[in-house]
Amino acid sequence: MPISLTPAAAERVRTFMANRGKGIGLRLGVKQTGCSGYAYVVSYADELGAEDVIFEVSDVKVIVDAESLKYVDGTEIDFVRQGLSEGFKVGNPNVQGGWGGGVGFYVS
Repeated sequence: MPISLTPAAAERVRTFMANRGKGIGLRLGVKQTGCSGYAYVVSYADELGAEDVIFEVSDVKVIVDAESLKYVDGTEIDFVRQGLSEGFKVGNPNVQGGWGGGVGFYVS
């Protein structure tokens, strides 16, 4: 399954990259935290790695390393604003549970 972006997320990436003046897309990955959990890593990509997989969504490239892909396959990324806070929200169908307001998760 591909990675998808909501219109709000795609617009945020396009705007930020234009203001930034460099970059090739949004990078989504995971890192292991603790004994059995993972956390999302969302950043802007300036280069591609040999194992990267690229998804083109609404004229935005979403880059995922091959190792992370098995944890985020089918994920939708949204950009949300709540009060004074704003950021990317990751909707991952593979998650079995989580903690930290959606930052940490585990899969079975």
